[in-house]
Amino acid sequence: MGKIILLVLGVWLVVVLLRQYRHGVDATRKTRPVPEDMVRCAVCGVHLPKTESIMKKGAYYCCEEHSIKAGQ
Repeated sequence: MGKIILLVLGVWLVVVLLRQYRHGVDATRKTRPVPEDMVRCAVCGVHLPKTESIMKKGAYYCCEEHSIKAGQ
């Protein structure tokens, strides 16, 4: 009788551990950052995310200084 109880507890423990592992794997998949489009500065050529760039007259710039420099 004792062996059966130990066997049931062992199977239960394995099931619980597998569920926790699967939950952890699913959580890390959901928290991955979404890839962003990258653009190149028209003056210095550095690549940066599109959301961090400055766009003027159809060109992308890494900073305000370069957008002014290109306008001259």
